[in-house]
Amino acid sequence: MKNAHDIIKAPVLTEKAYDGIADKIYVFYVDVNAGKAEIKSAVEEIFGVQVAKVNVVNVKGKFRRQGMTAGYTSRKKKAYVILKKDSKGIEFFESMVQ
Repeated sequence: MKNAHDIIKAPVLTEKAYDGIADKIYVFYVDVNAGKAEIKSAVEEIFGVQVAKVNVVNVKGKFRRQGMTAGYTSRKKKAYVILKKDSKGIEFFESMVQ
């Protein structure tokens, strides 16, 4: 089993992600090989919250070109983590909204 900090890569800081914070929906970039159960346990371990549900989205790499060289950026995986209603919020996100 991987370390929890290896599974959760970074928070997603977009307008759509900020809109979900009021409903206790948080978005993270996660390891592309991580499953929902691993993501759930990692978030619970790192932030000390109770997770109700995890949804994942695989994001394909974008096609980029520089001169005659062409290729794709690396693929990513996003996890939408929904907390239980009686769980406390994640302080990192709560401080950014206010």
